[in-house]
Amino acid sequence: MTTTKSSRRGLRGTLLAVATACASFAAAAWEPTKPIEFVVPAGTGGGADQMARFIQGVAAKNNLTKQPIVVVNKSGGAGAEGFLNVKEDKGNPHKIIITLSNLFTTPLATGVPFNWRDLTPVQMLALDQFVLWVNAESPYKTAKEYFDAVKAGNPNQFKMGGTGSKQEDQIITVMLEKAAGKKMTYIPFKGGGDVAVQLVGKHIDSTVNNPIEAESHWRAGKLRALCVFDKDRLPYKDKVTATQAWGDLPPCTSAGIPAEYVMLRGIFMPPGVTPDQTKYYLDLFAKVRATPEWKEFMNKGAFRQTALSGQEFFDWLGKNEQMHRTLMKEAGFIAQ
Repeated sequence: MTTTKSSRRGLRGTLLAVATACASFAAAAWEPTKPIEFVVPAGTGGGADQMARFIQGVAAKNNLTKQPIVVVNKSGGAGAEGFLNVKEDKGNPHKIIITLSNLFTTPLATGVPFNWRDLTPVQMLALDQFVLWVNAESPYKTAKEYFDAVKAGNPNQFKMGGTGSKQEDQIITVMLEKAAGKKMTYIPFKGGGDVAVQLVGKHIDSTVNNPIEAESHWRAGKLRALCVFDKDRLPYKDKVTATQAWGDLPPCTSAGIPAEYVMLRGIFMPPGVTPDQTKYYLDLFAKVRATPEWKEFMNKGAFRQTALSGQEFFDWLGKNEQMHRTLMKEAGFIAQ
């Protein structure tokens, strides 16, 4: 079978048309056409707020999005305001929300009509730690000294500050109480930034703040870190204070405190968005995580760098929802 010049030209034309169509399709992949609203279901200054504003800054600095990211705090009702706002904005691809453990605790504690399955899971960015903190002038130099004092003290003698009520900080406080056999006075504040400031001012005796919420005060010599609520030491070796790195903190279990707890830092979208729209944000966060600034932020905040998406993320969420249901039930925090 012979091929004429005209048929070859026709074939080339067809191939060119196909290539052009493919290029047009690729170019037409979804991207935002207006500013991206980044909802934080917590107060300003806390870990979620700091991470959202960090991402906002990195994206702008490195031109990772054509549209600006606008951070909006919706902390009412222990974050229910933010979750319901995103749940009700079905199909809006210009809205994302950063989540923490109130993704699970808020609906369990309040009975608000919300479940994480009402949203579109995008990605786990990292897992956040909890550290037991005291004021730098506190007499307790180690976690064991602090824990022994709680056990030997009077009921409600020790004041523990935390973010919100019936959320992760109070869950850990209940773990401490049960292990010590002694009630503590739990004092809720609006956000982790407020909690750290209250400890600096000696208005409370201790906190279980996330590392990023108290890092600047630790660095400045105002607070003392006693232990981390994780099964292993942290991998970060760079000194934060003159003498200590995050990796120098022992697990709280080594001081006889049988409590381990890490917290989600994840991204969700409203229900009803398309796979193309979800992929845009997956690609965006892959670019964010590839920057040197992200590495520095992970180090500064002592995060566990675990990133999950797709079915792995979905399975993790289901398992952790059940874990929180058990913890909340044991603490008596589930809404009746």
